Amino acid sequence: MSSWPILNVDDAMTVLPKLATGLDVNVRFTGVSDFEYTPECSVFDLLGIPLYHGWLVDPQSPEAVSAVGKLSYNQLVEKIITCKHSSDTNLVTEGLIAEQFLETTAAQLTYHGLCELTAAAKEGELSVFFRNNHFSTMTKHKSHLYLLVTDQGFLQEEQVVWESLHNVDGDSCFCNSDFHLSHSLGKGPGAGGGNGSPEQQRLVDQDYLIALSLQQQPQGTLGLSDLELAQQLQQEEYQQQPAVQPAPGRASPQGRGATSGRPAGERRQRPKQESDCVLL
Repeated sequence: MSSWPILNVDDAMTVLPKLATGLDVNVRFTGVSDFEYTPECSVFDLLGIPLYHGWLVDPQSPEAVSAVGKLSYNQLVEKIITCKHSSDTNLVTEGLIAEQFLETTAAQLTYHGLCELTAAAKEGELSVFFRNNHFSTMTKHKSHLYLLVTDQGFLQEEQVVWESLHNVDGDSCFCNSDFHLSHSLGKGPGAGGGNGSPEQQRLVDQDYLIALSLQQQPQGTLGLSDLELAQQLQQEEYQQQPAVQPAPGRASPQGRGATSGRPAGERRQRPKQESDCVLL
């Protein structure tokens, strides 16, 4: 996967305790497995676990390719600062192009990167995906990529195990452990896929709204713990009863910015059965 030196067991035992506080990761924009070497990252090689990212520069943009080169993220930021203060017009232009690349790919995933990621990941392989300073467990099932759902807001949702990764803007769908589309979220009584009573289904709807709110809550509520926030949102739901059940397309409360911030109905619309790129 990479040319990092392989650690021995003694080296790994020294590095492993550091994993509890995070990893020093610095991506390069030339490949989905390209990271600047750190001893922590080499543990992935020792354990045989692929480490991927999708933040790649598009080869169809030669100016951006030239400006970014083989630099890591930290090196590129330093280059931008240096170029901005240069008296050389060409360097200033190159710095502006590099800066524009970082701004337009702030989501740290590009369409070229997604295609390369889909091609690089092996069918049924468990790997680690790095994006926006977070690490996610990723797998590939029937040529589609999925991320393991670990947000605490979905703790009680037994049918939510995987989230599809097929779009740069975060438009995704949730699946169960068998990678079947989860129909329990946001469905009203009598809708396809619901097996409970209307009362049970209403509780599921409420849980779903709470889950989305936990993910998307505004910055002003970050002082609350997840448990306190969940209790607050649940109390608000009870205070609104007897209210009309939310329609499938109704927007959820805006919430914490860990995800895309779309309304609940929009987030779950049009589950896609095919990836956004065709790999030949």
